[in-house]
Amino acid sequence: MYDYIDGRLAFKSPAHVVIDAGGVGYHINISLNTFSKIGDAERCKLYIWMHVKEDAHTLYGFAEEGERRLFLHLVSISGIGPSTGRMMLSSITPAEIQQAIVQGNVPLIQKIKGIGPKSAQRIILELQDKLRKEGPDTLTVMPANKTVKDEALSALVMLGFTRAAAEKVLDAELTKNSGTLTVEQLIKFALKSL
Repeated sequence: MYDYIDGRLAFKSPAHVVIDAGGVGYHINISLNTFSKIGDAERCKLYIWMHVKEDAHTLYGFAEEGERRLFLHLVSISGIGPSTGRMMLSSITPAEIQQAIVQGNVPLIQKIKGIGPKSAQRIILELQDKLRKEGPDTLTVMPANKTVKDEALSALVMLGFTRAAAEKVLDAELTKNSGTLTVEQLIKFALKSL
């Protein structure tokens, strides 16, 4: 599985890019949101998701990790494939999609080409709690230099705990132990309290 591809931008169109990384040209499907974020840069780093079918291996690229996370949530829903997920991310911004799902805004999601009333309701029904639990800042760029607390919080949210509850427990554990814990120790203590 690929996490990201970083290299020279050999070709760019609104639907896909070709990134030359180590002498290999990767054909990567992108959304219009990613297309606008790439701009005119000569180098490009895209976060990747690979869709494997019996007759094709297709790469999808995203300018930010948050957009990829939202895409993965969308394609996890029955009836929403990678093409529809990409269409959704091309129609409105990831932040608008997340907000519409959390607020249950069926008409906004229904405006997206290929999404009918039943699909819009299914998306909201299946993702509303997940996206609420992750919090509004799930689409923001992760800081490059994470603190022990940031890494522990990330891990706990990935394990399914709400961001607010995990943050409260982590703060309490850090205060109790004078902030001298490793990430592993902090997570273990937090798991006992959650």
